[in-house]
Amino acid sequence: MFNKWADHYTEKAKAKGYKARSVFKLQEIHERFKIFKNGDRVLDLGCYPGSWTQFALEQVGEKGRVFGIDLKFPGGIRDPRFQFYKVDVLGLTPDVIIDVMGKMDVVLSDLAPSTTGIHVVDCVRSMELCTKAFLLASEVLNLGGHFVFKVFDSEEVGPFQRQLKSYFHTVRALRPKATRRHSREVYTICLGFKKLT
Repeated sequence: MFNKWADHYTEKAKAKGYKARSVFKLQEIHERFKIFKNGDRVLDLGCYPGSWTQFALEQVGEKGRVFGIDLKFPGGIRDPRFQFYKVDVLGLTPDVIIDVMGKMDVVLSDLAPSTTGIHVVDCVRSMELCTKAFLLASEVLNLGGHFVFKVFDSEEVGPFQRQLKSYFHTVRALRPKATRRHSREVYTICLGFKKLT
């Protein structure tokens, strides 16, 4: 079947055994900001189809763990270090994560809303998911932990990123090279969680 979205990154992902081309966005983020370290515990919000989970597993080593949250299971990932939970992120609470999975060193969110094609609506929905991801990250991250999330660019993004500077030592925005030219996606990298007192 013809895939109009297939490109260099799609073919490269397929050749390397990754579930999706989005893996190269996370790879670039990690190369620039050193998100992962050996032994990390990683929470992957919106983990389907699984390429971010695959990359995280490669980075955390034998003692690391990756926990995936989504409504769809990323099939084909069989690794004892990976645990999947079928949950709607919007209904998830930090207490459940901590009780069931424990505290985290890295929280990833590649969450995206079901798009309507109406820019304002899609951006509002995207921001809702980002806000939820941050609320979870702010409760489950260990001190010094990292938070990476995707959002559709809008006038709300800048103020939100500035708010995050109260919680992290470093906050940076990046549009990875693998992002499609017409995409509104932008990634925010939050490094060094510092719990407010």
